[in-house]
Amino acid sequence: MAITYRWIIPSMEAYVEKDGESNVIFAVNWTYIGEEDTYSGLLNGITNFTYEAGDPFVPYADTEAFENVVIGWLESALDIPAMQADITAQIELEKNPVIEDLYFTWDVES
Repeated sequence: MAITYRWIIPSMEAYVEKDGESNVIFAVNWTYIGEEDTYSGLLNGITNFTYEAGDPFVPYADTEAFENVVIGWLESALDIPAMQADITAQIELEKNPVIEDLYFTWDVES
């Protein structure tokens, strides 16, 4: 089965007002997740952006369009193939671990 990828945007930071626009985003906190069957891998980060007066602007209130714009920013700013390779490696390690946790109880008298 192929890995499916998705974005989670838990928060963004914005200027209340900049260059005549409201809620101008300058930082996006993101999680990029890849899932294959019951296995998964993820990456987290913060990406900064700069708005210049006259740049195309999508109001934050236009939620659906805004979501597509933010994901477009991230996909333009980040190395998505490298991120997917990292997530694929995480999933492969989950499928075929090279390290395991060993649990036991110490019962030592002193």
